[in-house]
Amino acid sequence: MSRVYPFDDAATARAVIDDAGTVVEWNEGARRLLGHPAGAVVGRPAALLLAGDPPALPTGCRWAGTLGLRHRDGRTLPVWLLAHRRPPHDGHAGDWLVVTPLTGAEPPAADDPLAEAVLVQSPCALAVYDDRLRLRRMNDAMADVVGLPEDRVRGLRLAEIGGRAQSEELEQALLQVLVDGRAQDVQTVTRTGGEDSSHAWLARLAPVRDGDGRVRGVCLTAHDITDNYRARQRLQLVNEASVRIGSTLDVIRTAQELADVCVPALADFVTIDLLDPQEQGGEPPARVTAPVTLRRTAHRSVHPQVPEAVLSPGQAEAYPAGSAQADALTAGHTIVASAAGGDIAEWLTWHTARARRARELGMHASMSVPIQARGLTLGVAVLTRHRRPDGFTADDVLLAEEITARAAVCVDNARRYSRERETALALQRSLLPRTLPRTAALDASSRYLPAARAGVGGDWFDVIPLSGMRVAMVVGDVVGHGVGASATMGRLRTAVRTLADIDLAPDELLTHLDDLVVRLSAESGGEGSPGELGATCLYAVYDPVSRRCTAARAGHPPPVVIRPGGTPQALELPAGPPLGLGGLPFESTEVELPEGTVLALYTDGLVSAVERDPEPSRDLLFAALGAYTGSLDETCDRVLHRLLPPGGSTDDVALLLARTRGLPAAQVATWHVPADPALVARIRKQVGERLDAWGLSEASFTAELVVSELVTNALRYGAHPVRLRLIHDAATLICEVSDTSHTAPHLRRAKIFDEGGRGLLLVAQLTRRWGSRHTPEGKTIWAELPLHEEDSEPGL
Repeated sequence: MSRVYPFDDAATARAVIDDAGTVVEWNEGARRLLGHPAGAVVGRPAALLLAGDPPALPTGCRWAGTLGLRHRDGRTLPVWLLAHRRPPHDGHAGDWLVVTPLTGAEPPAADDPLAEAVLVQSPCALAVYDDRLRLRRMNDAMADVVGLPEDRVRGLRLAEIGGRAQSEELEQALLQVLVDGRAQDVQTVTRTGGEDSSHAWLARLAPVRDGDGRVRGVCLTAHDITDNYRARQRLQLVNEASVRIGSTLDVIRTAQELADVCVPALADFVTIDLLDPQEQGGEPPARVTAPVTLRRTAHRSVHPQVPEAVLSPGQAEAYPAGSAQADALTAGHTIVASAAGGDIAEWLTWHTARARRARELGMHASMSVPIQARGLTLGVAVLTRHRRPDGFTADDVLLAEEITARAAVCVDNARRYSRERETALALQRSLLPRTLPRTAALDASSRYLPAARAGVGGDWFDVIPLSGMRVAMVVGDVVGHGVGASATMGRLRTAVRTLADIDLAPDELLTHLDDLVVRLSAESGGEGSPGELGATCLYAVYDPVSRRCTAARAGHPPPVVIRPGGTPQALELPAGPPLGLGGLPFESTEVELPEGTVLALYTDGLVSAVERDPEPSRDLLFAALGAYTGSLDETCDRVLHRLLPPGGSTDDVALLLARTRGLPAAQVATWHVPADPALVARIRKQVGERLDAWGLSEASFTAELVVSELVTNALRYGAHPVRLRLIHDAATLICEVSDTSHTAPHLRRAKIFDEGGRGLLLVAQLTRRWGSRHTPEGKTIWAELPLHEEDSEPGL
């Protein structure tokens, strides 16, 4: 005997043999088996006890077999032995423990209570069904599970005992084991006996065979795995929530995903109500006080028609103190209520319609979980049960809080993204032209669409009137999205307008713009490392007098040209490097465009949708433009409809369509001015005669004075030859004087006794605007005179 095993130790014959083969221990059971006392065996070789050769010991840790052992009286006894290899421990060397039982060889008697305990008193729920699948035996544990005594259900089928669909499925598994004789495991969730809630069970089914090996029945043991099952279910739900919630950066979609995950796994009806940030000063508060106004963002029910809902998504309501929503938000933690405790009735007293719906549907449990992220309160999720009979447990609360916390971060991210997107979109639209200017050179129509699933980008377009009735068209795209891209776009658009005002050629303008992007990129970087800023741009200038267009591009898609009666085709332009690389040249190309030619300028978001490759998209663009019937607005809409997917483009889209006009030769007059200042009077007379012929006699005095000043300055300070050109349309008369000097004039204020210096000041006062531009041959000074009374106010 020992404290560990306080019974007769002699029922087992036990010996310990060291690695040298010497017996080191010999108990009373071994003496009873072989008759040798311990003193005669301990310290001597164990091989002396063998009647034959010693067995080959295995390399593993156990050996079992039958050996012939020498009894003290000389007999040889065949003994079944079990040997265990024990590694060194507690300072002792390794050895072998050899044992054999001295009792238990005979089966227990029929009246032995231990034989009955195998079935009846086993803690495992166990039942035996015969070859007709009728209950033959059932132990006490199974009777507790079933909730009925054995003598009342003996002879019934399992489906008759359980009476549920799960019982019928389990009976089918019993039949399968009875037929094929192979054991199987079945998991099921069902309510047994008189229990109020369901349990998860693992049913292990094994065939019962007779002495001849024939299957005579099936043994069923049931193991309650509810805790493990619910733990796996909770883990699965949390994993599902992490995958399903936050699939987009949309607040409404994210709230709906939270409701969808919770039904029916946690509740029968779920509502998601969020605070309106605009009512909180633009940012959700850390804590709220009742009453609190919430907007129904999403809900979900086990019923397709959602009969539990009193509000529709999008509706707002003020929740007073004592409501489920307000109480949870003011408390700052989850609150659980039940019909048994009377909490739900108190919550529903303030709203008659809700109380009536709750009574009709039998709502008996409610749980309100605040939606909080980064220390801010975003809203509340209310989970209710009316179909499931059980209330919310502590585990349900933890699970709901875990899922809601994950969703709260996604909702906050979506809210922040939406706010940044709205800010960037507002900035973007404020920086884009609200309307396109009406010019004599072309008719134009445009469209701008922000990206559907990404932040607002930096696409822009513009139409810029230039001197001499010319007009510039520009389309650009800043790399990146968000407020930064919009701000950069605004700076580039302003720079393009400034550079266009000094009448730079397209290639020169892109060179200056490239330098600006390089500087902006350096400013946006950190210490010692430049930023990553880039853009593409297309700049084109059309002259209605010559009907020629000069264009250059910086890594931008080429424009599409549709000449009258022709088909759409890409305008061949050198690609040019994107803006921001620095030091690389740009090239301009000049083409003639007949009157009525349509130009299509666009950003790559139009032809780079994720669903299609750029090449097929350009074919679609050509097909949409080829259907042009005279309306630029209709053509813009048709292009966007055919090329963009239903959900919108993944990138910003800017589209500019322009139809060219030509200025008739009769509205242009040109004179070559002799190098004699005395002949200026004759030039003035010819100008007056031409204006009379045009029917513009009312502008003669001002025009002759402006022409006189500009021509005199060119003769005095410029270089020959000198040319004068008059251009007019219905609203404007333009005077241009060109010479071969590259020195640009500048406006100055003459002193009292100065003999000159007042000419350009006089021109500035008499005209709407004036300026100069460089040409390949020299420069051109120009001035615009309005032809209508409302436009006749001169200015600088």
